[in-house]
Amino acid sequence: MNYRHAYHAGGIADLLKHAILMLLIERLKVKEKPWFLLDTHAGIGLYDLAGEEALKTGEAHPGIGRLAEVSSPGPILSSYLDVVRRFNSEPAIRFYPGSPAIASSLKRPEDRLVLCELHPDDYQTLRTTLPRTPNLAFHHGDGYAALKAFLPPPERRGLVLIDPPYEDREEFRHLIDGMTLAWKRWPTGQYALWYPIKDRAQIDRFHAELGVFGKVLAVEFLPEAVDEPEKLNGSGLILINPPWQIEETIEALLGELKLALDRPKARASIKWLAV
Repeated sequence: MNYRHAYHAGGIADLLKHAILMLLIERLKVKEKPWFLLDTHAGIGLYDLAGEEALKTGEAHPGIGRLAEVSSPGPILSSYLDVVRRFNSEPAIRFYPGSPAIASSLKRPEDRLVLCELHPDDYQTLRTTLPRTPNLAFHHGDGYAALKAFLPPPERRGLVLIDPPYEDREEFRHLIDGMTLAWKRWPTGQYALWYPIKDRAQIDRFHAELGVFGKVLAVEFLPEAVDEPEKLNGSGLILINPPWQIEETIEALLGELKLALDRPKARASIKWLAV
C-alpha cells in the first residue's frame, strides 16, 4: 500500500485518527505537569487540499470537506473542526493539519513535542511549515529508531504516535517489533498506532500480538459495508495504556462520524484486546 499522506490528507481515516489524537492530548492537559509527545512518522505537517496530490484522489471531499458543511456535527467533531480551522483564514478549508500541526497547536509551552520524519524533502518542509514554539524539536531519521533514541522521556507522562506509511509489506511486523522495543523502555507511556484495514485476516493476526502490551483498545471505522482485501476498507487506531474511560468518549465520536458523514452503512467498533 502506497500511503504518501499528501494523497490522503483530510480523508475519513484522518478524521478518526486526528479527532482521537485531539482527545488524547486534551486528557494529558487535564493535569498541570508537562507531558511529552513523540510523532514517529510526522510527514510535512500541513497539507494543501487544492494541491495536485489531494485533487488526484479527492479523498478530502467526503472527509473534512463533508464535515465542514455539517451545521451541527456534534460536540467532539465541533472541537476538532475548531482545531482544523485555526490553519485556514477563509471559511472553506483548504489547508489540512496533520498530526504534527495538531499537536503543536494544542500543546502548552511547557509540554514537549518531538517530530520525526525520514523522507529528506518532507523533513525540510516540516521544519519550514510549523511555527517555532517552545519545546518543539525536529528529528531527521527513522521513526522506529526514534523509539530507542527518545524513550523513556524525562517527563513521566506522554504519548507516542506511530503512523507509518505502510509501503512495506512487512509494516505490521515492524510495528510490533517497534512496540516491543518501546514497551521495554517506557511501559507506562501511552501509545497510539494507526493502521489501514484491508485484509481482515492480517488485522486479526496483528491484534493477536498486541496482548503483551498492557491495556489495549482497538478502534475501527469502515465507511462502507464492504470487505475487499485489495482496497482500503477503513482504518483503525490501537490505543495502549489509554486514559481512563476514554472508550466512552470515543464511542460518542464514532456515532458523530456516522451521522455527520452521512454513512448509515458504516461499521464502527471499539473493543478491548487486553485489559
